[in-house]
Amino acid sequence: MKPHPSRRAVLGAAPLAAALRLDDKPALLGGAPVRSEPFPAWPVFGEPEEQALLRTLRSGNWYRGNGGNVRRFEEAYARATGARRCLATCNGTSALFVSLNALDVQPGDEVVIPPYTFIATVNVVLRQFALPVFVDTDPETFQMDPGKLEAAITDRTRAIIPVHLGGNVCDLDRILAIARARNIPVIEDACQAHMAEWRNQKAGTLGATGCFSFQASKNLNSGEGGAMLTNDEALYERAYAFHNNGSGLKAIGSNFTYASTGHNLRLTEFQAALLLEQMARLDAQIRARSANGARLASLLEQIPGIRPARQYPGCTLNAYHLFMFRYDAAEFSGLPRDMFLKALRAEGIPASGGYSPLNTQPFLKNTLNSRGYRRLFSEKTLKEWPERTACPANGRLCSEAVWFTQNMLLGPRSGMDSIAAAIERIRRHAGSLARLASA
Repeated sequence: MKPHPSRRAVLGAAPLAAALRLDDKPALLGGAPVRSEPFPAWPVFGEPEEQALLRTLRSGNWYRGNGGNVRRFEEAYARATGARRCLATCNGTSALFVSLNALDVQPGDEVVIPPYTFIATVNVVLRQFALPVFVDTDPETFQMDPGKLEAAITDRTRAIIPVHLGGNVCDLDRILAIARARNIPVIEDACQAHMAEWRNQKAGTLGATGCFSFQASKNLNSGEGGAMLTNDEALYERAYAFHNNGSGLKAIGSNFTYASTGHNLRLTEFQAALLLEQMARLDAQIRARSANGARLASLLEQIPGIRPARQYPGCTLNAYHLFMFRYDAAEFSGLPRDMFLKALRAEGIPASGGYSPLNTQPFLKNTLNSRGYRRLFSEKTLKEWPERTACPANGRLCSEAVWFTQNMLLGPRSGMDSIAAAIERIRRHAGSLARLASA
């Protein structure tokens, strides 16, 4: 896996403790917080976004049928990623939904997905009345474990959806090779991986399609919005028709003839106006996140019990939508993760525990027991599904994970030092904090 920069490269010869001034007690035990100023706010916007929205408002052309913003954004995002085609959609979930329909995933099919992802990845599979088949997580990277992919594939497998979780990139060499050998299309869920790279190619451009979200938390943001990339012209045309209520490229707004069934999943001109201006900020933000993410990883890997997410060697750019690491309570005097998170927040460091195991959510059992699924799949298939999709490594990861959000990586590198200082301070006083937690 790709090594992080050395400690010497980040801190020089100064010992970690001396560099970060760690001798005082944690905020939860009465000390002053490590950090009193907030991390950079999100979203970042200004007069360019305001003027773009006003121009769109005053034009009176508010949807893609009579405006030009959506088309201009699609062209710009395709150029930026190196994709042949970009189709803008109303959100990232819709981009996944469009992809499944353009690839003709039907009721009774199976779709392979990871369990460490946002619920949208499984929801779109369930809306097709297909069977979601979970592949366990590689805890070192937080990504789908490619070594467990082949065992999940059957003659009913219609698509594979790896998720580039947190802006890191899945092992696409192995995943794509397995998929090609079986003629199964890959839908890259790159909703959290804008401009990330695998061997210097943009994530989302190596599979049959690549899907992105522009929801409010995302690195490229229009409140809501999404996009599907593809290099396949025929697939693009099917996707376009599906997102436009079945009306094809040449028929938008002009008649009532239809190429297929579909939905209205179009992006608005207002969202596209925002995205065009936000793209002008993207390169500088990518550089800031990349530098700060590498620095923070190098600091945290020096702290016993903290294991930053690793990258596969093919990941040439991590987009850092999230900075993720595993927390080992045993190295912190048994301090429970919930108390560790509480202590971090008291130090002025916002943090979360990330996802819970998606494959064990109760709604899945209820869905698979519904009359629709019982008509489509045999009793034996549904009975064996829980064991078939058991993901023990993911379950452990969900109990250990800690996340920082992308905006925390947009400030000066001193912010990374404050995060490391807070964690090391908590570790030094973990015994006292553990006793407080059990009191």
